[in-house]
Amino acid sequence: MKSVIVRPFEDTDLAGAASALVEVHTTDGYPVEGVDHPEEWLRSTDVIAAWVGQLDGTTVGHVAIMRPRGEDAVSLWMQQSGDREDQVAVLARLFVVKEARKHAVGERLMQAAMSYGSEHGLRLVLDVMTKDSAAIRLYERLGWREIGRAPHHYGNGQSIDAVCYVAPSP
Repeated sequence: MKSVIVRPFEDTDLAGAASALVEVHTTDGYPVEGVDHPEEWLRSTDVIAAWVGQLDGTTVGHVAIMRPRGEDAVSLWMQQSGDREDQVAVLARLFVVKEARKHAVGERLMQAAMSYGSEHGLRLVLDVMTKDSAAIRLYERLGWREIGRAPHHYGNGQSIDAVCYVAPSP
């Protein structure tokens, strides 16, 4: 049986996480941005907290909680809930390499991020591209609720349809 560990991201995880990110982009087309400079994208100054998932000691997944940067999911949730921006954070940069997906790595990464949000009084939101049906199934299975739809903007004026979600109440 393979050993799965989810733990807080450390600087020494950067190369392995960047490699996993590029692999996921190759197999799934996710993310649509950040692949040209994966280490920079993963270590954005907007990251509040991050975790890696490891399978038998190899980094196979990642998730981050980020400060809001004008995302539609944040605006939608603030309008619907009355929460202030300092009460909301964005779950982002979730990815798991294909070979590790049957080991609940994504679910465990999500649970780590959701626990952090609850412990720090942050309501988590996210947007997910409509093409990423496996991610949508995971979010809905974990109780995330759709709060609207909006384009996900990236690159030089490009966009793709996305669904916005809010985490379940703590």
